[in-house]
Amino acid sequence: MLTLTALIWGVSFVAQSAAADDIAPFTFIAVRSILASVFLFLIIVFRELSSVISKKSNLSVLPSQISSCLFNKRNLIGGLFCGIAITAATNFQQFAITAYPSGVAASGRTAFLTATYVIMIAAVSIFTGKKLHISTIIAAVVCLCGMYLLCMSNGVGGVYSGDLLALICAVGFTFHICIIDRFSDADALTVSFLQFFFCGIVSLILALIFQSVSFESIFNARIMLAYSGIMSAGVGYTLQFIGQKTAPPSIASIAMSLESVFAAIAGWILLGEFLSFPEICGCALVFIAVIFAQLPQFKKNKNA
Repeated sequence: MLTLTALIWGVSFVAQSAAADDIAPFTFIAVRSILASVFLFLIIVFRELSSVISKKSNLSVLPSQISSCLFNKRNLIGGLFCGIAITAATNFQQFAITAYPSGVAASGRTAFLTATYVIMIAAVSIFTGKKLHISTIIAAVVCLCGMYLLCMSNGVGGVYSGDLLALICAVGFTFHICIIDRFSDADALTVSFLQFFFCGIVSLILALIFQSVSFESIFNARIMLAYSGIMSAGVGYTLQFIGQKTAPPSIASIAMSLESVFAAIAGWILLGEFLSFPEICGCALVFIAVIFAQLPQFKKNKNA
């Protein structure tokens, strides 16, 4: 289930890349997030309806049950902070994809650079009172070597503005994951709905201020938007939530980090994107670093 989640997310990078020619970044994220929030809201309604039916209660209690989820203080605060983080992360990610020049494997590069958030999360442990394992240091060095091959194989001129935006995006996802950990006791589906609702509204406002919102461009990108909104954000998050019920976080993070691999493969198959041999080596090193950073926790859970 988590591997399927990674596949869905990986292909989403291709959808985002394909839509970049038709729709501006803020507009894309706005529509995508609104679609995701609508989908997740329907999931919440279905869940509460199933609960009412299973308890053989009167359907009149359904609105109050939904309201108790949406307006729960813990859920609201978690949704707000997660919304702020994911708004920054996803918009920087879309701007990164848009910023790459023609002929550059935008989806693959963005996916792999985004995956460095795993290394960043491991490094953040220093500031949370956790001892930094030697494997984390090794993983960081390997990751830097991989990023060099991926982004600077042609020298300084090989660094694109999209690379820098993708790294900022990774920082945003680092904060997002840390916030989720802080609000792990909140209702996952409700927090996800609230974060995408917040992201959709803020991104829409930014689109109206800084970009020209074209309904024609939204219609032209309808397939990519539907996939990215419903499948990637909606279905993907739901599968992640269900999968992590039975999988330890370390194993779950390893499985979901495969999104970067799927993104590169999907970009090659669907968009004909080309990665040079040094860039392929860089991707491999980054992915190895992502896996290596998780080994201490993986061994700990295995011994337990």
